[in-house]
Amino acid sequence: MDGLNGSVISEFVLLGLSSSWETMVFLTVLFSLLYLGIILGNLFIFVLVILDSHLHSPMYFLLANLSLIDLGVASTTVPKMIRDLLNEHKRISFQGCMTQICFIHILGGVEMVLLIGMAFDRYTAICKPLHYLTIMNPKVCVSIVITGWVTGVIHAMSQFSFVINLPFCGPNKIDSFFCDFPRIIKLACLDGYKFEFIIAANSGFMSMGTFFLLIISYAFILVTVWKRSKGDLSKAFVTLSAHITVVVLFFTPCMFLYVWPFPKSSLDKYLFIVDFAITPILNPAIYTLRNKDMKEAIKRLHKQRYFLKFCWSHMPWGFKS
Repeated sequence: MDGLNGSVISEFVLLGLSSSWETMVFLTVLFSLLYLGIILGNLFIFVLVILDSHLHSPMYFLLANLSLIDLGVASTTVPKMIRDLLNEHKRISFQGCMTQICFIHILGGVEMVLLIGMAFDRYTAICKPLHYLTIMNPKVCVSIVITGWVTGVIHAMSQFSFVINLPFCGPNKIDSFFCDFPRIIKLACLDGYKFEFIIAANSGFMSMGTFFLLIISYAFILVTVWKRSKGDLSKAFVTLSAHITVVVLFFTPCMFLYVWPFPKSSLDKYLFIVDFAITPILNPAIYTLRNKDMKEAIKRLHKQRYFLKFCWSHMPWGFKS
């Protein structure tokens, strides 16, 4: 019996994404490849930023942290989703469900603050280039990351503290592939109106507020560049397009679910595939394929590999080619 709150329900049933066997096989292969790409792509960025001294700058420090968070966000849901796709019994324990919710909202909160930090970094680099390194000093960069974690924990715990004590005594089916506050509250044995309001006020306000703050920030940057460059926005668009793409993709599902937290349709679970599987793999693709510094770092790493191989082969114990 015994969820953490003394509820009758000890597990939840996840209805998943599809009931068609062919579709589930296709999705299993697709999400397995996506998750592999998420792991390799984000770890590659993180390691590259550490190894290449040319990337030891505020922008790439924040990008490396974003890569770790993206990997964490994907790992909270995608591995279980893949496992459940070919599993007839898609179940998650009460404790596992609460843990998943907690990590989703902690990491989501961290990512929102990091995106704000990256927007501030771009604003400083474009609008105040002479003071960039003074403003974006190491202390400020570390403070942004710490603020992100503190914000994420407070954001998650402020909702988790009351959800964990809700009574669950009836239905236990969740029409999704993951656990989250709106879906769980619908299953509680009480009138969830005030809890719906808390979710909308907390997650909804945080999502929408952060989204509009970021959009206004990027608009301000573009206007500033437009005024200084006499109407030529091409350079600014190249610099900011990747950031704006990530922001729109990340926040659209969040606002859909949390601003109107109890939709009648199942559309939200499909939208959240973007947050958990698409955005985390787009970040490394966007920041490596469209970023000159990252391309140069990859070339340097490639040359260094051949240099080390050359040195090794000419050692007395090395293999001769």
